Amino acid sequence: MTGEGSLLRLIRQYALYLAWVVSLIATGGSLFMSEVLGYIPCKLCWLQRICMYPLVVLLGRASYLNDRKQIGYVLPLSIIGGCISLYHYAEQKIPGFAKLLPCTAGVPCNVDYLDWWGVVTIPLLALIAFVLITVILLIGRDGAREAEEE
Repeated sequence: MTGEGSLLRLIRQYALYLAWVVSLIATGGSLFMSEVLGYIPCKLCWLQRICMYPLVVLLGRASYLNDRKQIGYVLPLSIIGGCISLYHYAEQKIPGFAKLLPCTAGVPCNVDYLDWWGVVTIPLLALIAFVLITVILLIGRDGAREAEEE
C-alpha cells in the first residue's frame, strides 16, 4: 500500500482522537493568550470560542467511547467556527471588511495582537484549527461509513 493510503487509513482510524487533540491545542492556546498574555478577546473571538470550547468536551467524550455518531453533531460547530474565523481574518487583512459589521464596544475586531510575517494572526490560527478538525472528521466519517458497509 502507498504511503498516502496508509496515512488516510490512520487518520480514519484515529479521527476522533486527532480532532480532539487539535481542539485541545486550540483551546489551550486561546486560554494562554487571554489569561497569560493578557490579550482581551473581541466579539468575533468570543464567537469562535463558543464554537471551539465545546469541541474539547464533545470530541473527548466521543474519543473515549469511540462514538463516531458524534461527528454529525460536532461538524456544524467546526464549520460555523471556521466561517467566523474566515470573516474575522478578512476583517483584519482587508480594510473594507471592518466597515461591514464594525465592533461598537470593547476591543475592535480588526486589531492584530499577533501578526507574524504579516500573515499569521489569531483568527488565522483558529481557522487552521477549525479546518483541520473539519477535514479530519470528514475523513473519519467516511471511514465509519466504509466500516458499516463491510
